[in-house]
Amino acid sequence: MEQLINLAKQFILQPKQAWESVKEDTSSAQKHITSYVFPLSLIPALATFIGYGLIGYSVFGIRIHSTEWAISQALISVITTLLGVYISGFVIHKLAANFQTEVSLDKAIKLVGYSYTAMLVGGIFNIYAPLAILGLVAGIYSLYVLYIGFKPMTNVSEEKSMSYFIISILVIIGVYIILGLILTPIIGLFGINSPF
Repeated sequence: MEQLINLAKQFILQPKQAWESVKEDTSSAQKHITSYVFPLSLIPALATFIGYGLIGYSVFGIRIHSTEWAISQALISVITTLLGVYISGFVIHKLAANFQTEVSLDKAIKLVGYSYTAMLVGGIFNIYAPLAILGLVAGIYSLYVLYIGFKPMTNVSEEKSMSYFIISILVIIGVYIILGLILTPIIGLFGINSPF
């Protein structure tokens, strides 16, 4: 646990050094997802559950809190994160040849997973709805962390770097949005509905 906390802290405070420390890591993508991404994905999930289910929030002066809806949002958060890291990493891995580089699936998944760090830790702000905007700021910072680690992790050439990076950002954002749109009605089928 201490190693996880230290690595997450390094990715937030010193991303350049953090990428240098992990770029030669040979552990599997599965290990990365289970030992790094999954524990961090619980931060926004639990904060969402507490914020929306227990504390509640106001919309146009109407106080809303729903344990059922909070559970659905927490589930969507965890599943979207885990699938998002894997699918985005898979697409980035497959795109590598188009940019005259080679990125293993394990490395591409780690690139996405580590870049999610600030966004996942920033998910703690979901605990209190007025602070949720700070989670968005953390998400934007995660894109910066991705930018810092992109070249060391992909070994892409200077002239191809920016186009590969921009396409990768679009893939990550697109996958995250699409998964959310797909999972919301699926989880709704199990009787976990909107609070409205």
